Amino acid sequence: MKPSTKFQPGVSGNPKGKPKDKTPATLLRKAIVEDMPEIILALIKQAKAGDTTAAKILLDRCCPPLKPQAMAITLPVNGSLAEKGNEIIRATLSGHIPPDIGSQLITALAHQSKIIEIDELTQRIEILERLKK
Repeated sequence: MKPSTKFQPGVSGNPKGKPKDKTPATLLRKAIVEDMPEIILALIKQAKAGDTTAAKILLDRCCPPLKPQAMAITLPVNGSLAEKGNEIIRATLSGHIPPDIGSQLITALAHQSKIIEIDELTQRIEILERLKK
């Protein structure tokens, strides 16, 4: 005889579902919605008075931080992947390109080498399969 289980298959233990709008974050948002205009005005007043924390809060919400812009670079496109990698490293070490851009280029080159490797292996397999027939 199988022992009875507390929960039956296919029967929800919570038929009413998760209570709506009862999370602490939701309750907090509802509590401050009515006072939001006064809160923002107070932050503006504090920021104008020199409160840098209030200014940061306002600026972070109104003017998100700028994302880095990609810069145009010129590198030789001839040569092997290894030669291209060496050129990227030389350009990075000499200060012609920033280290983060150099790192991204080396990563892109590594990914490109994987693509080339897979493509070459696919071609070899196709040739072997044709020879087999």
